[in-house]
Amino acid sequence: MTPAETTARLERALRGELSALAVLDRTSRVLLDVVPADIWCGVVLDPSTLLDTGGQHESGFPESSMRRLFEIEHVEQDDVDNLRALARRPGRVSLLSRSTHGRLDDSKYYREILHPLGLSDELRVLLRDGRRTWGLLVLCRDGHTRAFSSADLAVAEAVSVPACAALRRSLLLSGVDAGPLPDAPGWVVLDGDLEVRSMSPTAQHWLDRLQERHAPGRGKAGPYLMRALAVQARGEVAGAGAHVRAPTSAGRWISLRAWPVDQGGEPTTVVSVGPTDPGELTALVLDVYGLSPRARQIAQLVLLGRSTSEIARQLGVSAYTVQDHLKQIFDKVGVRSRRELVAELFFRHYVPQLAHPPLSTDGRLLGGPDG
Repeated sequence: MTPAETTARLERALRGELSALAVLDRTSRVLLDVVPADIWCGVVLDPSTLLDTGGQHESGFPESSMRRLFEIEHVEQDDVDNLRALARRPGRVSLLSRSTHGRLDDSKYYREILHPLGLSDELRVLLRDGRRTWGLLVLCRDGHTRAFSSADLAVAEAVSVPACAALRRSLLLSGVDAGPLPDAPGWVVLDGDLEVRSMSPTAQHWLDRLQERHAPGRGKAGPYLMRALAVQARGEVAGAGAHVRAPTSAGRWISLRAWPVDQGGEPTTVVSVGPTDPGELTALVLDVYGLSPRARQIAQLVLLGRSTSEIARQLGVSAYTVQDHLKQIFDKVGVRSRRELVAELFFRHYVPQLAHPPLSTDGRLLGGPDG
């Protein structure tokens, strides 16, 4: 199947409103039909930190490999195809054997992760839009499977475009809460092996709603995104901690923050888990819509009630320039007027609008449309 045929098939599969996990599932199924793999996974990423925020891991790496994988990926960050290095490159796909020019043993990731599992190569597919990376597909083959070809890479490159667009769409929040939700963070304590030692009911409530799927039988291991965050926190300057936002299966956002502590000589990590602060959502949602920096400025000023002339004076541009940007904003958000833009961003995405109570303490609109 050609790249164009595979892309057309994927676009059909990605129609409709899908969760991030569904986007990864459907994209992986279509891609694997053309580019098979022995081990594969799909990950949702926070574009600001490139930390995991969910994913499909049922056919991925074994549990025993994950801690070292997180250390190489998120703390040491010095391998040739490290995610952050790939995000700085112009392409959407990478093949470890090519990146190492055939010298796979030069790669710490290959020596410590792939080779012990009998894997001979890894293909990474960035789901990116411009400079922002929203997800990652990882396909690995063992020594008994044919090597990845240039045709395989061309197909992977082609599917990354519709997959990224669908993943970004999935991250747009929808609906209103039907009732009160926990409005304060819960806590999780991880031991030195990154297993859950204790967890509050509120943290359990939010973690149960993450978009992450695993093979059964993982014991006390928490979500990979929380463990990746804990590994990064332990690699940061003392006291700095680490932070990531993650989408839930209901299309809402939660924030996780991790800090390493020392309890009686045993390394321990404390993680807070709770609703994302409303102030964080404005920039996040505008970024998901793919607005340029200038368009984001104008959209934020519209949300503050500024007129066209006021925006033009503040930004030092003409009113015609502001109107041109507004038209582009309306097209990308899918609205026709300022009023519809405000309604879309405030009510659909829970940006706090104090003029329209009642709100929960985290800025969420309570009740139905008439309540």
